[in-house]
Amino acid sequence: MTDNMSSPDILTISGLTKYFGGLCAVRDFSLSLKPNDLNGLIGPNGAGKTTVFNMITGLYQSTSGDVIFQGENLFGLEPFEITRRGIGRTFQNIRLFPNLSVLDNVCIAYHPHSGYGLVDSILRNQKYTAKEKELVEQAQDFLAIFSLENIQNELAKNLPYGEQRRVEIARALACNPRLLLLDEPAAGMNPREIVNLMDLIHFIHDRFDLTILLIEHQMRVVMGICQSITVMDFGEVIARGTPNEIQNNPQVIEAYLGKGVANVA
Repeated sequence: MTDNMSSPDILTISGLTKYFGGLCAVRDFSLSLKPNDLNGLIGPNGAGKTTVFNMITGLYQSTSGDVIFQGENLFGLEPFEITRRGIGRTFQNIRLFPNLSVLDNVCIAYHPHSGYGLVDSILRNQKYTAKEKELVEQAQDFLAIFSLENIQNELAKNLPYGEQRRVEIARALACNPRLLLLDEPAAGMNPREIVNLMDLIHFIHDRFDLTILLIEHQMRVVMGICQSITVMDFGEVIARGTPNEIQNNPQVIEAYLGKGVANVA
């Protein structure tokens, strides 16, 4: 495991701001993550959390501010370029290819590193055949790590919700990221699936020596696995701290439950 106390930041975000017309969705957001951190980003609906993820991954261009990943400013890069630099993510709404098999969904993550070109794929020559075989074997080995090998030929749309989420996380990890962004991974899960998800996040954090930042509304997940938590409200950071500090913070209580409750607390 990485000694993150003495390591430089893997991700440094400073002054990140996003306007949509005259609406400020995120204002002056800052965050630093060290290698192997497992941190949470929480806040009420509409607080700007997913907008932050979208700016980190290039889906949105920020109005101002910097995202520095492993010493490189990501501003202006396309999403696929950011993925290649080592940032993987999942989405609040699962974005698997529903009519493709589990295996094919994971194989897609390997294709940027396939080693063959357009002409090879059109001609389906020996190079293409050999690389495709290697790619499939890698994907199968990866599915085995997640105990998904027995359903590799199932269509993604036919899987239970919890299994679909596991496949989506596996696909994100097949991109070989150093930073994994999880956007509400427990959304729609039942209590048993949530417990399994928490175990899975702990597993991938340790097994792949990853830095993880997750958005989550399930406080059981956030308080149970995160080392540190950043709280947003109305596009701004209102608190940072350990799970214990956050759950006793009056500003956080007010943001979630209202001012009267915060005053009683």
